[in-house]
Amino acid sequence: VGRHRESLLVLLQALLWVGVTLVIALWGAAMLEQRLMKLDTMHTSLRAVLARVGRGLLILVAILISLSLVGIDLTVLSVFGGALGVGLGLGLQKLVSSYVSGVVILLERSLALGDIISVDKFRGEVVQINARCTILRGSDGSEAVIPNEMMVSSPVQNFSLSDKQVRLSSVLLVDYGTNIDEFAAQVRQALSGIERVLTDPGPEVLVKRLAQEGIELEVAFWIADPEKGSASVLSEANSCVLSKIRA
Repeated sequence: VGRHRESLLVLLQALLWVGVTLVIALWGAAMLEQRLMKLDTMHTSLRAVLARVGRGLLILVAILISLSLVGIDLTVLSVFGGALGVGLGLGLQKLVSSYVSGVVILLERSLALGDIISVDKFRGEVVQINARCTILRGSDGSEAVIPNEMMVSSPVQNFSLSDKQVRLSSVLLVDYGTNIDEFAAQVRQALSGIERVLTDPGPEVLVKRLAQEGIELEVAFWIADPEKGSASVLSEANSCVLSKIRA
């Protein structure tokens, strides 16, 4: 093979030692996995990761030991090790970026537990800020795992960074014969009676557009507890507006 001469006996010895060491490594990996799975104090995903990493390391050590026993110089694997390192570096680029982004988020304090944020198509309350990812809990109870890299590289809308007050609004059309001032006063009074609607700043009714079908109005109000969700209070406000229209 190139400038090296190898005998069939050496090759058979190499295969024999690789087989023996692999059997021992796989047996050790099975024992390690069995012990890890009995640890109830550790998360199941962490146990699975440790078991797989342990299996891979044992197999790698077994191959290196078997090659050394046969007499093969392990320095010939240095080129392979360098290529493997480059491949792992490229593959772990996103992972490392997420870890660094997690440190940046914690240092600059742009996010805190309990904040209501919107990033990409996800919106919810920040319930965990981990080293690699941030977990958001939506108003429907679902949880989204967002890589910290996305939290740094993408625009993030924080509804409670310096002030938790959030403005909600609905748009409706009314007839041109409607007395806007009287209707607006009735709507403001009705919305002020809703428990979660703030009185300072209070509800407001704005004329948005004079459309061919009618007058387009925007009914807006503020809440100070967005972590409780906005669907219920917005529905209650719309019901109040609808009752005033029918009256």
